[in-house]
Amino acid sequence: MQEQKLDLNLTEEVAQGTYSNLAIITHSDNEFIIDFVAMLPGLQKGNVRSRIVMTPQNAKRLLGALNENVRKFEENHGVIGEPAGRLPMGDGGLA
Repeated sequence: MQEQKLDLNLTEEVAQGTYSNLAIITHSDNEFIIDFVAMLPGLQKGNVRSRIVMTPQNAKRLLGALNENVRKFEENHGVIGEPAGRLPMGDGGLA
């Protein structure tokens, strides 16, 4: 299979990134929704900074890409520890 080269435009604003320390993942029959949230320590209220809506197929591709990148990171830097606390889960998953 021939590798395709992507020509992507990255604006200065987007290149700065958006900080998130919590991701809330929900899904329907046709879509996965990932809300990236910024929460301050000790507070129960956070702000959704970005929402990404994906097809199930693209969500699975994202999962594979994240797994591969975490594996490579851990090869170079050691195993990533699990966070100390977990927030209660509702219908969606938290990351």
